[in-house]
Amino acid sequence: MRKPVVDHDECVGDGICEEICPEVFELRDDGLAYVINEDPDESLYEKIDEAIEECPAVAIAWEE
Repeated sequence: MRKPVVDHDECVGDGICEEICPEVFELRDDGLAYVINEDPDESLYEKIDEAIEECPAVAIAWEE
């Protein structure tokens, strides 16, 4: 199973991941992005890939 993960040591709280895919990512009060859906439907994979590519801190990845 593939699941998206956010490296909180790298996250700068840009929020672009939440803008691209709010079904999976959420920016919280601490200024960091969190994965709110660890088992996303395959129909969201393209949006998650876009969030990974657009993340300025390179803080998002797929975990197998």
